[in-house]
Amino acid sequence: MSAVIRVVAAVVLDARAHVLVVRKRGTTAFMQPGGKIEPGETPLQALHREIAEELGAGIVADSVRDLGHHDAAAANEPGHRVAADLFLVELDGPPSAAAEIAEMAWIDPHAPGDIELAPLTRDTVLEFVRVS
Repeated sequence: MSAVIRVVAAVVLDARAHVLVVRKRGTTAFMQPGGKIEPGETPLQALHREIAEELGAGIVADSVRDLGHHDAAAANEPGHRVAADLFLVELDGPPSAAAEIAEMAWIDPHAPGDIELAPLTRDTVLEFVRVS
């Protein structure tokens, strides 16, 4: 049985409905901004903390839309899975790479190109955005 990592992740779209993805330092796969839920945090508290740390932006409070709980292979931890609470959010300002984020990109969900994507992003997030 695989170890499970509980995370929150933000689906952020721009005016063209392109999806924001980030790559953490020392990794190759791009994924949604977000991260592990700390002891005592709710998923929404973790989401606000992670977005502030990773993107230097806040979340517009009334924009948060719960996209449910999803399971996928972990991108950076072989043999692990992520149990992710996904939220569609709007940022209160432009994002910039901070903390452990090495790189950001906006990708077209219909034609993401040859960028390496985490399984959750590739199999769940892009599909959600395509049908929305």
